[in-house]
Amino acid sequence: MHGEPAAPVEDTAGAVGIRVVKRAKVEDAPNPPETDLSAIQNEGLTARQLRMARRLAQKHDIAATSDHDAVRQLRLKGVDPFERSSMLELIVPDAARQVKPVDKVQLPRKAEPNKVPASEVPSKTDPDGGGQLSQIQVIQRDIARRRRRKLAYLGARLLFFVGLPSFVAGYYYYDIATPMYATDTEFVIQQADGAGSTALGGLFSGTGFATSQDSMTVQSYLTSRDAMLRLDEDAGFKAHFSQPFIDPIQRLSDDATNEEAYDLYSDVVQIGYDPTEGIVKMEVIAADPATSAEYSHLLIEYAEERVDQLTQRLREDQMAGARDSFEEAEQKMLSAQNRVLELQEQLGVLDPVAESGSVMTQVTAFETQLRERRLELEQLLSNRRPNEARVAGVRGDIGRLQAMIDELRGEMTDGSGDVASLARVSAEQRVAETDLQTRTALMQQALQQLETARIEANRQVRYLSLGVTPIAPDEPTYPRAFENTLLAFLIFSGIYLMSSLTASILREQVSS
Repeated sequence: MHGEPAAPVEDTAGAVGIRVVKRAKVEDAPNPPETDLSAIQNEGLTARQLRMARRLAQKHDIAATSDHDAVRQLRLKGVDPFERSSMLELIVPDAARQVKPVDKVQLPRKAEPNKVPASEVPSKTDPDGGGQLSQIQVIQRDIARRRRRKLAYLGARLLFFVGLPSFVAGYYYYDIATPMYATDTEFVIQQADGAGSTALGGLFSGTGFATSQDSMTVQSYLTSRDAMLRLDEDAGFKAHFSQPFIDPIQRLSDDATNEEAYDLYSDVVQIGYDPTEGIVKMEVIAADPATSAEYSHLLIEYAEERVDQLTQRLREDQMAGARDSFEEAEQKMLSAQNRVLELQEQLGVLDPVAESGSVMTQVTAFETQLRERRLELEQLLSNRRPNEARVAGVRGDIGRLQAMIDELRGEMTDGSGDVASLARVSAEQRVAETDLQTRTALMQQALQQLETARIEANRQVRYLSLGVTPIAPDEPTYPRAFENTLLAFLIFSGIYLMSSLTASILREQVSS
């Protein structure tokens, strides 16, 4: 700080190999550092500088009462505690500090023959005369022995946890497992095409999206307990897989429950659905090929029944509503027609319009004749001496015509006794005929709705179309011994690997 220290001299310790810094004594400077304790306390030294001074005093075996006292005693001894070379002394080992420095660097010299004793010549194989090399060889042999022991333990574990289970699985698949025969079937569920289908409805027609829901429903049904129970009732599913020649792993017990049979059914009946093409693929496994094909045919029949039942209720509801509406309209039309017939029979008038027209024609004709007779009467009365006989005859004709006209008009407007007037008859029959026409129109509309419902019901029909017919195989399909053995080996290897990693992680966590 206040003085310029001498340059440090570096030396090399040959056996230890650690650089030792030789610090020269601090020469007397014109401005020596402060050695007064109160002045040192006023310098404002940091806590880090005080800690370094205390540690440096401990290195120099200085008993200081405080950190500031350590700084004071170090300065009195000629050591600046804050100089870089003094800081480096804190990290130099004590063994290196005890090595006596030399004035020049020691370098290896060439050994001349017959001049250097053999004991001083370094050996190429044993530099320390047999001690260090022997220890290294012992360590190497111990490492090799432990490595062989670990490899042996690893091999034993792999053999026990991976090799032995894989061997047992392979032995089962090759020698014990009963050959099984699989029958493959492919079918698609289609919808009847209707002539009145809309453009949006026909967009997905012919694709798997049109009947995807029906296909998934059939798939769920074929893999259900209901299908298994029907198959057991029709073809003896439990009895077939309870035969003694089947190996114990695949064989059902004689008193197997429905749940045990269903677990086996889920393994031997595999059904998959491809939504892009709408194809349902089914694989049925049995102990002999004929039984496998029989099970496939029965399951296809079950699927067809289920497909028919999917839209049966919808079709029945549509047809029932339209049929009831048509029957009601037809009944009301027949009632209106019977009412018109009753009025015609009761009144004796077939056509009120025609009857009214006939009466009016007669009235018109009689009125014409009446006018003519009146003109004739006036003509006769215009004479000075009219013929009384002719006048009386004309007047009689006028009276008779007038009476006939009044009678006809009375029949049209007023009824007498039980006979209704022609106007009333015409009104009643007109109302009945109007009702009949209305009921006839409603009946025709109901008939049209019935035909439309029948067409829609036909469009709702689903049917199952086979793409691949079930044919009994002539060679066993399962077990696939090599593939299953390899799969078992991979599974046991994965289990062992995961267990080993878990155990290693736990061991490391516990030991840390």
